[in-house]
Order: sequence, then C-alpha cells, then structure tokens
Amino acid sequence: MRVLGIDPGSETTGWGVIESDGRHYRLVECGTIRSPAGQRFPARLLKIADALADVIARHSPEACAIEDGFLATNVKVTLKLGQVRGVAMLVAERAAIGIHEYSPRLVKQTVVGHGNAEKFQVQQMVKTLLALDSIPEPHDAADALAVAICHFHHASYAQRILAAQAGAASKLGSVQNRRRVAR
Repeated sequence: MRVLGIDPGSETTGWGVIESDGRHYRLVECGTIRSPAGQRFPARLLKIADALADVIARHSPEACAIEDGFLATNVKVTLKLGQVRGVAMLVAERAAIGIHEYSPRLVKQTVVGHGNAEKFQVQQMVKTLLALDSIPEPHDAADALAVAICHFHHASYAQRILAAQAGAASKLGSVQNRRRVAR
C-alpha cells in the first residue's frame, strides 16, 4: 500500500509518500511546497494544490493522511491552516483517494510513543522507522512522513478489527445455521 502524508502549512506544506507491506516501511519520496510570505494567499493555495496534484499523479497513492488542525493562538493563522487543509483534501478527493485525518498529538504518540514529543524526536523516529541514513529535512517533510506512518499503524489496526468482526459474524452465522438444521 502507498500513502501520501501531508503536513499542511500556509508558507511550507510538507508531504511524503511511503509504501508498506504491512511489516516494513519504505520511503518513496518526500519534500515541501514553499510559498513566499509576500505572495497573495489565494496564489499560495493554488501553488499548494498544483504541487500536491503533481505528487499524486507521479506516485499514485492509495490513501492520503493529513494532519488535523490545531487551535493556534492567532485566529488568522488557524483559519489559513484550515484553508490549506481544505485545498489538500480537495486535491485528494478529486483524485479519488481516501482521506484520513490525524491529530498532531496522535501522530507524535504513534510514532514516538508520547504526544508531547519534540520535532527532533519525531525526525529521529521517522529516520529509524524508514531505515534512512539521515534525518529527513526540513522538519515539515519529516512531519508529513510521520503522518503517513501514523496512518499505516492505525489503518492496519482497523483492518484487523474488521477482519475479526467478519470472522465472528461468520462463526455466528454458521452456529445459527446448525441450530436451524438440528431442529
């Protein structure tokens, strides 16, 4: 399975594509989309949309994992972050890719082991989990890779639960059929 992770930002949006066979992760590519602070905000959104569409076209991910928003102290920053997230979700939806959202705290907890991890700790664990020679730079790309890793972890857990539920339903159905035959 191939997943696109996105760490949205109005000036720097990180992205990373990872593959996994269910046991091991492999980095496909990662990077950032940078927009000059002086550029009009709608132009920045268009640049982010075009760049993410290009990443999706090049790598054909099966899922998109995006970091959920957080409430910044500055309301304008929070609103802009929400707009960037909306553009990223629109691009993924247009490409018919499943979209999954994860809070920053859950991403850190999943990748590092605790929700208050520092950026450097996230970078170190991403390096370790992807068996990289060096820490992914800049931190926005590492954060996007962490979001993708978080998705693999939680998606495989959800699949195991669904499989267990399907198995239990199947067993229940066969027990009920045996009872009908025995009557």
